[in-house]
Amino acid sequence: MRPLDWLVLLGTLAVILVVGAWKERGKKTAEEYLRGGRTLAWWTIGLSVMATQASAITFLSLPGQAYEDGLGFVQFYFGLPVAMVLLSAFLVPVFYKLKVYTAYEYLERRFDRKTRQLVALLFLLSRGLAAGVSILAPAIVLSAVLGWPLRLTSALIGGVVIVYTVSGGTRIVSRTQTYQMVVMLGGMIAAGVVLFGQLPPEVSWQDAGHLAGALGKMKAVDLSVRLDTRYTLWSGLLGGLFVQLAYFGTDQSQVQRYLGGATLAESRLGLLFNGLVKIPMQLLILGVGVLLVLFHQFEKPPVYFEEAAWRRTLESPRGDEARVIEADFERAFEIRRDRARALVHALDAPADPARVAAAKEALASAQAGTEAVRKRAKALVVATQPGVDGKDADYIFVGYVVRHFPPGLVGLLVAVILSAAMSAVAAALSSLGTTSVVDFWRPWFAGGVEHPRDVLVARLATVAFGVLAVLFAVFAAQLDNLIQAVNILGSIFYGPMLGVFLVGLLLGRVRGTAAFVATLAAQAAVVVVFATTSIGFLWYNVIGCVAVVLVSLLAQGLLPASMTGARAS
Repeated sequence: MRPLDWLVLLGTLAVILVVGAWKERGKKTAEEYLRGGRTLAWWTIGLSVMATQASAITFLSLPGQAYEDGLGFVQFYFGLPVAMVLLSAFLVPVFYKLKVYTAYEYLERRFDRKTRQLVALLFLLSRGLAAGVSILAPAIVLSAVLGWPLRLTSALIGGVVIVYTVSGGTRIVSRTQTYQMVVMLGGMIAAGVVLFGQLPPEVSWQDAGHLAGALGKMKAVDLSVRLDTRYTLWSGLLGGLFVQLAYFGTDQSQVQRYLGGATLAESRLGLLFNGLVKIPMQLLILGVGVLLVLFHQFEKPPVYFEEAAWRRTLESPRGDEARVIEADFERAFEIRRDRARALVHALDAPADPARVAAAKEALASAQAGTEAVRKRAKALVVATQPGVDGKDADYIFVGYVVRHFPPGLVGLLVAVILSAAMSAVAAALSSLGTTSVVDFWRPWFAGGVEHPRDVLVARLATVAFGVLAVLFAVFAAQLDNLIQAVNILGSIFYGPMLGVFLVGLLLGRVRGTAAFVATLAAQAAVVVVFATTSIGFLWYNVIGCVAVVLVSLLAQGLLPASMTGARAS
């Protein structure tokens, strides 16, 4: 990066952290450190909720996801607005009435301690691993921009986040997330403006839409009912509804954000704000990926986007084969560029539907040709470098930023990705610390009540989970597209977690042991489905949730009354 980029990057991050720390300075009580003191306004809650979900993975992987598959990923969020309404109406009032610190306290009051701690343990496991993936995403950026080793970069980022999370607790996390979210949205808007400005002057907005459509990137809704397709309208509405209910209703990293609201109304408004804004925000980021596809119709991209890996392939014994692939890609790109220009000329000429249709078909064929060469490149990378899986989607956007952004904006985009990383990882670590204290330390060692050492224990737990997240990040570098990896990871656990909350709210006859057994059985079932089938991951949430409901009813009827807590008739 150039000096101006460093100035923008360091200045942006310094302002966010210094202002947040200044506003939240002073010694923290356990209430303030663990729950934020219940002083937050709805806009702080809304932006904090969005920032927690919009990790660096979103800004790093989502443009790459759109580059390869188009707008279809937005279907993942179709269930979100409905989920926000349902949670605001039914679950948030329960949490406020009980004055809980964590979502899992409700489960002990409704069922028993073992059910509470089982679900809390599932949260610690899932969110601890996901935090590692969230650290990895910005590490990839800095590794590409600065040339630093990926593992070292992961450790440095994790260390910085651990320090500022441990120092401030829940409220500083929420406060700084507000500023981080503003930086994130501003940076992605700037990226979209710059990208469109770098298209050839003759390409209008209408031409851009036709080009993207011809390349198959504008299909945002898939009406098919195939269970092995990850993103469809139905998986988004049903599976997405379940995952959003589980994430925002049972994942402490999100629950902790709105439990800090000054009133119940503030918390509800914050969630509803998220439901209204989230889908447009995701479309904005996906749209940047689609614009990047259009940019590369006229500006040749790398044959393989992780350029360090491609250089190693060129230097390997099969380097001659790699150079042949580069030459083939050069020819395929020139054909595609010519056909893209032909389509633009056809669109700008007097109306001739047959000519436009033929030009679109020719461009789609040329696109298939370039993708075929890229598949050869990926296969060669895998063959020459053991342990590399040939997935380069996470390098698409950052590679463009480094090569084509003007001075200053590179620093801004790196600040966007680091801000997102800090917000998501800090929220995760803060919630892991809170859950460790409230759901394990207090029940086991403090008699279930507030203890003078709560803040110290929370800080130690935050450090411990931060270290584990960094270690997982070191071993997660070979995952597929990170945005999918973290969602798959969450979906493995979220269905059973949501199911036990629904049983608690809706099935009054089910008692603790039945709920405990059902949660274990459902979690095992989801793991089996994940390991042995090709069902799209959004359906894991439905399977896990439904399994808990059915098995809990069955167990309540079959287990002896002395085990379930039911009255003998």
